Amino acid sequence: MLHLTDIQLQDNKTFLAMLNHVLNVDGFYFSTTYDLTHTLQRLSNTSPEFQEMSLLERADQRFVWNGHLLRELSAQPEVHRFALPVLHGFITMHSCSINGKYFDWILISRRSCFRAGVRYYVRGIDSEGHAANFVETEQIVHYSGSKASFVQTRGSIPVFWSQRPNLKYKPLPQISKVANHMDGFQRHFDSQVIIYGKQVIINLINQKGSEKPLEQTFATMVSSLGSGMMRYIAFDFHKECKNMRWDRLSILLDQVAEMQDELSYFLVDSAGQVVANQEGVFRSNCMDCLDRTNVIQSLLARRSLQAQLQRLGVLHVGQKLEEQDEFEKIYKNAWADNANACAKQYAGTGALKTDFTRTGKRTHLGLIMDGWNSMIRYYKNNFSDGFRQDSIDLFLGNYSVDELESHSPLSVPRDWKFLALPVIMVVAFSMCIICLLMAGDTWTETLAYVLFWGVASIGTFFIILYNGKDFVDAPRLVQKEKID
Repeated sequence: MLHLTDIQLQDNKTFLAMLNHVLNVDGFYFSTTYDLTHTLQRLSNTSPEFQEMSLLERADQRFVWNGHLLRELSAQPEVHRFALPVLHGFITMHSCSINGKYFDWILISRRSCFRAGVRYYVRGIDSEGHAANFVETEQIVHYSGSKASFVQTRGSIPVFWSQRPNLKYKPLPQISKVANHMDGFQRHFDSQVIIYGKQVIINLINQKGSEKPLEQTFATMVSSLGSGMMRYIAFDFHKECKNMRWDRLSILLDQVAEMQDELSYFLVDSAGQVVANQEGVFRSNCMDCLDRTNVIQSLLARRSLQAQLQRLGVLHVGQKLEEQDEFEKIYKNAWADNANACAKQYAGTGALKTDFTRTGKRTHLGLIMDGWNSMIRYYKNNFSDGFRQDSIDLFLGNYSVDELESHSPLSVPRDWKFLALPVIMVVAFSMCIICLLMAGDTWTETLAYVLFWGVASIGTFFIILYNGKDFVDAPRLVQKEKID
């Protein structure tokens, strides 16, 4: 590094910090023997040639997070056995027992590395139809040689929209007025139908307020596409479950029960014969595809597991999975851990609403924890997500370091407002406090000073809020789409 300039040396330290940041996030997995990137159903429907390939060659590229890092080894077949695909997401495995019958229960969430990023900087879809925060979640059961699996997906609302941070608690979502929504929308669902089959879309966002235009746009796009392979269900999660009435989620489960039976699940017997195929998936989403989405996915997965365990003979006729206390505890905690993992990777904090996933009911302590996590999310989304987004782009190869580049990509000029306004606000607030503490006999004069400095600090605060986009930590390496 002797030939590098001082600025390049400083940038190099930042680049290394970015790579370390990504690698320090929980949720990277690999296997030397099992293809983690494919579902059981995809693996069962392969050719002998596919089975002969190395794990790197046959991997589903959507879920290979170290693909860029392996680019040179990929070109050398003789070293493929050392080049293992790395999955990002969540995996948990449990040996369980019901009615004295032992089985393995596994949950795998695979995060897509296409259109990867953090909460407010990566929304909607790109021109290739890749959705932000796309996750494939597979629930697997191994019992006495038989294997069953149930697959669901989640992903951002597949139109061109953004929600850039601007210091407001909930930035207003912006839907592009110029992009060809149908082109990206169709690309997204064409690929989803090819991979998974029928699509039952469960849209959980609010049907009023700032989220309403997105719900209307999604519904219009599905209707305009007119595909017989897609069903659209809008369920206003917050409206239906307000006042902690989470029992009302049964309304949605009853609504989709027949569709779930039609989609079925994958099942292969101990002789290796395929008994049932999953004909499609539930594609669930909320705004972030985290908290509300995970709650619904856990309920749909339990209903599928109930049917699988009855068919395998683990559950007796008439027995309910909810009545199996020991397994229920394992099940609920695993889904809550899955929610936390996906949320930390996308939003920077653990998931909200996990008290319901863990206990089956909403609690006041859970509400307090949700408030705390929301505060942490607000800080990270506004003041550290630019660095997190740059880290992911560098790791995945969306940005390549070029030492011949004359200008530092990390240096962003700030105008006077960035430094002056916060200083003015702090000084004004401090003077307001000092005037209160040093108040003498002349309350009229003291009150005048307090009002002056109080109005100055509050006014400066609102000016900062109005210019919020100038104060947030924005990505610097890859220019994210700006939607007008």
